[in-house]
Amino acid sequence: MRTTKLQQKYDSFVSYFKEQMPTAGSELVFRNPYELLVSVILSAQCTDKRVNMTTPALFERFPTPESMAGSTVEEIYSYIKSISYPNNKSKNLLGMAKVLVEEFGGVVPDNLDDLQRLPGVGRKTANVMMAVAFQQPAMPVDTHVFRVSNRIGLTKNSKNVLETEKTLVAHLPLSVLSTAHHWLILHGRYVCHARKPDCEHCGIADICDYHQKKIRK
Repeated sequence: MRTTKLQQKYDSFVSYFKEQMPTAGSELVFRNPYELLVSVILSAQCTDKRVNMTTPALFERFPTPESMAGSTVEEIYSYIKSISYPNNKSKNLLGMAKVLVEEFGGVVPDNLDDLQRLPGVGRKTANVMMAVAFQQPAMPVDTHVFRVSNRIGLTKNSKNVLETEKTLVAHLPLSVLSTAHHWLILHGRYVCHARKPDCEHCGIADICDYHQKKIRK
């Protein structure tokens, strides 16, 4: 079967990161699926660093879904007020904990459909749980993944996160799918910055559409 230029780009992308970042993973600090779920909900439009500064005291007070479900929005807010959008996130965390306890016996579900029934959990968060907590092939698409994959040209002209997810899933091997999510996030966080990409220190500049357009100007 003839390999397309796009698939060659994907193959080069995978080859580079397999060598340079073989064990890429989440920078959130957690000990179990419940803690990861809370952390991912808190991380929306907030840095992992800020979340990791906030969660130790939060988890000490609420070590289980049951303990959080028995609390109040006001108390949860007092622990996460330094996080972006603390009002909404406090409501979502309380709602999420109550649904976990009432409908799932306090156990975080391990499938996309049930995860998305939890308050504060959309497709991206559910995919993170599948990939990170349950080690299942999944491609969560956040702002970093959406921006970087489009900029490189892996998902050329993708108009939304679902389209981006489907394109990435179609071209990446299942064996590296979840890890590739972290590759894109970390590359966007530390090299391919939103405002000023550090193309000089980028190991995949030769396959990047953005860089190739820049050097042709």
